[in-house]
Amino acid sequence: MEMKNNDSRSIDRSSGFDRRSGIYHSLRPSLSLPPIDQPLSTAEFALSLLRKSSPPATSGKDIDSLIYLVYASSGDNLTYGELRRGVRSLAVSLRERFPSLSSGNVAFILSPPSLHVPVLYLALMSIGVVVSPANPIGSESEVSHQVEVSKPVIAFATSQTVQKFRSSSLPLGVVLMDSPEFLSWLTRSDSSLVNPVQVRVNQSDPAAILFSSGTTGRVKGVLLTHRNLIASTAVSHKRSLDNPVDYERVGLFPLPLFHVFGFMMMIRAISLGETLVLLGRFELEAMLKAVEKYKVTGMPVSPPLIVALYKSELTKKYDLRSLRSLGCGGAPLGKDIAERFKQKFPDVEIVQGYGLTESSGPASATFGPEETVRYGSVGRISESLEAKIVDPSTGEALPPGKTGELWLRGPIIMKGYVGNEKATAETVDQEGWLKTGDLCYIDSEGFLYIVDRLKELIKYKAYQVPPVELEQILQSHPDVVDAAVVPFPDEDAGEIPMAFIVRKPGSNLNEAQIIDFVAKQVAPYKKVRRVAFIKAIPKNPAGKILRRELTKIAVGGNASKL
Repeated sequence: MEMKNNDSRSIDRSSGFDRRSGIYHSLRPSLSLPPIDQPLSTAEFALSLLRKSSPPATSGKDIDSLIYLVYASSGDNLTYGELRRGVRSLAVSLRERFPSLSSGNVAFILSPPSLHVPVLYLALMSIGVVVSPANPIGSESEVSHQVEVSKPVIAFATSQTVQKFRSSSLPLGVVLMDSPEFLSWLTRSDSSLVNPVQVRVNQSDPAAILFSSGTTGRVKGVLLTHRNLIASTAVSHKRSLDNPVDYERVGLFPLPLFHVFGFMMMIRAISLGETLVLLGRFELEAMLKAVEKYKVTGMPVSPPLIVALYKSELTKKYDLRSLRSLGCGGAPLGKDIAERFKQKFPDVEIVQGYGLTESSGPASATFGPEETVRYGSVGRISESLEAKIVDPSTGEALPPGKTGELWLRGPIIMKGYVGNEKATAETVDQEGWLKTGDLCYIDSEGFLYIVDRLKELIKYKAYQVPPVELEQILQSHPDVVDAAVVPFPDEDAGEIPMAFIVRKPGSNLNEAQIIDFVAKQVAPYKKVRRVAFIKAIPKNPAGKILRRELTKIAVGGNASKL
C-alpha cells in the first residue's frame, strides 16, 4: 500500500483512509515513475516499454513483425516495425517541411479513424508538438470554437474534413493526411540515415489538448502533460504485467482516437505490444463479426452495450469464445445487469473502471477475479493517486461509507483548461485537488462507488434522486433496449424524474407499465412520473448519456420527433 505520510498509524489499512487528513491513500503497490527531471516524451516512453515487452503468446517472435493495428472492415494493418519507422520518418519530414514548427506549438487533428493517426500523434509528441485531436463529425462552428480554444499553428485533416477549417486561421496551413505528399512523409527510405534535430521534451511540457465538456457548459480544452500521460501509461502497463496471460491480447477498438480513453488505449497497447482492431463506425453486428474474425480477447464497453450483449439474439450467430474481458466505463454498471451478463457469458470478466479526460483516463479500476465480482463498484483508487470524499455543503472530508464529491490528486491530474483560468481555478484547487463533480463514496475496503453526477441529481421536493439508479432498473426490463432519466420541471415538486425509453422492436410497452415497473422497486419519491419513447438515446463517443440534450427535448416537448 502507498503511504504518503511517514506516520502511517492514522491510516486504516483496509480502506486507505487517513482519519487525520481525511485523505484516502491508494491500496495498490507503489508505482515507479521516471525521475520528473528526466527529459522524456510520451512517445519515447511508450516505445521504450514496447522494446521490453514480450507478450507470452509471441515470445521468441520479432516484435517488429507483430501487428499493432488492423482495420476491421478492410483487413489493412500496421505492424510495430512500420509504426516505429513511420514515427521516425514523419518526425524527420515535419521538421524539414516546417522548420518553424517548434516545441510547445499545437497541431489540430481532424481525421476519421485510420492507421496513420497513431503514427501522427507519436511523431508530433516526439518533437514536442502538442496534439489536439477533435471529433471529425463536428460542425464547422464546433471545430472553429475548438481551434479558438487550442490555438494551433497547423492542422492535419482529410479531404472530407478540410472544409471545416474555412473560418479558422492557421499560420502553417492544413496538411491533408490522404494526400500523396503526406503518405510519402511516412515512408522515407532515408529516415534512419537522417539525424533529426534533437528536441528536448520535458515531462512537465504539454503533450495533448483533449476536449471535454468539463463538469458543465461548453467544450473546454484539457491540457495534459507528458508526465500525465507517462504516469497513466505506467499504471496500465504495470497492471498488465502483474496479471500475465497465456494468450495473445487482441483488443477491439470501438472508441474514437480523439477521445481520452481511445487516446490512452492506443498508447497503452504500444507499451504492451498488443494488437488493436479498429472498428470504424460502431454497430453491434459489425462488432460481433470483428470479435469472431480477429479472435478479440478484450474491449472497452459502456453499460448499455453490456445490456445489448445479454439481450441480443445476434450473439448466437457468432463465435465469441475468444472474449476474456470487457473494460466497462462511462457510467456505473448495475449489479443486476452484470449478473445477467455473467449468466450468458460466464467466462468473460467485467473490469469496471472510472476516469475523466481531466485525469488522463482511468483513476480507479477493479483488478483480479476477487475484485471484478464487486458489481457496482468501479474498483480501488489507482497507483500514485490520493482521493477525498468531500461534503458539498460543508467542505468536510468524509470517512468510509459517507457520500460526497470525489476529489483526486496525483501525477495523472491535468495541468488545467487551456486559456480558461476561471474554469481551472473552479476545478483544481491550489493544493492540486481535482474536483470531479461526481457524487461518490468509498467503502470500508477502499472500493469506490459512483452515485451520480453532482449536478445531475434530480431535486424532487426535499429529496435528491440519482438518475443512474433508475436507469439501471429500467434497463433490466426485458422490453427495454436502452433508457435515460432526466429532470422535468414541476410546479409542486420542483423537478420530477422523466424516463426516455428505447423499446425492443415489436414491443407494445406503454407509459403506465414503465411507471408501475419502477414504482415496485423504489421509494415513493424516486418514482418515474413521466415517460417518452424514442428511437435512440443521444450519447457522446464514450457512451455517456447526453442528458442536457434530453432535458431540452423533454422541456420542448419534441420527444415524438426522435
